[in-house]
This record gives sequence, C-alpha cells and structure tokens, in this order.
Amino acid sequence: MINSKKIVLVGHFGVGKTSLIRRFVNNIFTEDYKVTIGVHIFKKEIEVNNTKLTFVIWDLEGKDDVEKVRKSHLIGTSGFIYVFDPTRNTTYNNIDVEVDYLKSNYPKAQLLTIANKVDLIDQKAFRQEVNFPIDFFTSAKTSENVEAIFNQLGLNFLTNG
Repeated sequence: MINSKKIVLVGHFGVGKTSLIRRFVNNIFTEDYKVTIGVHIFKKEIEVNNTKLTFVIWDLEGKDDVEKVRKSHLIGTSGFIYVFDPTRNTTYNNIDVEVDYLKSNYPKAQLLTIANKVDLIDQKAFRQEVNFPIDFFTSAKTSENVEAIFNQLGLNFLTNG
C-alpha cells in the first residue's frame, strides 16, 4: 500500500523553497533565480522503514506572512516545511508567530523548520544567535540534509500518523 502525503513548503521569497524541492525531486541545483508565481506541484515516492510514501510537494510562492497564503493551498496538508534564510533576518524575524499559526490552524500536520543556505553561514554561531528551534540546517546548493528533511517527515508520518 502506498500512502500519499501532501507536503507544503512555506516561507519568504528567495529562501530556497524551489531549490530544495528541485534538489530532492530531480537532484539538480541552479544559481538562476526564478520567482515562483502561484503554486507548482511535484511528486516523489520514497521508502521509509519499508513503507512506501508518495509525497505530493506543493511549492508556494513566497509570502512574508503565512496568513496571506491562500487557505485553499493549505487544505489537506500532512506536513509543512517552513524554510528561512539565515543570511536574511527578515525571513525569520516572525518565525515564532508563523509557526504558531501553522500549528494552531493545522494541528494534525507535521512541521519542520529549516534554515536553508547554510553553506553561507557558521551554523554554531547562528544557533547561539537565535532563540527558536531549528529542525535542520540545509543547503540546496550542496545537498546537505535535503534528503534528511523529507526522510524525517516520512518517519514523523509513520510514528505520529
């Protein structure tokens, strides 16, 4: 039996949501930046603990306020990946409010917070700078932890429903 899970990536413009998805789905990265308009949908099957999962991954255009995302894009979400850019504090200044909004409005969905573009920072120093939880430090450019975030979501689905 294959379980299908809707995954939605949210976060500000230019944090690397599309790059993370393209690295995960197609194992490619490009420096060319193209703004996502609306939503793009990708699909990839993975196996976690001998269970096949099909991820239907929604790449939403960047918003500086998660409450401005169309509610119709979020209905039925099994998991959120909140992506921010640690080199631009405007992308994580309100992360606590954003994460609380997702948790309270979509309590059954799994949620991971991701600091992308970590090839550009000192992770240890950044962790000491901020006071919010970060599930993974990733780099779509180097592929660091990209597979790990999706595998973790898969594990979360299997253990938490």
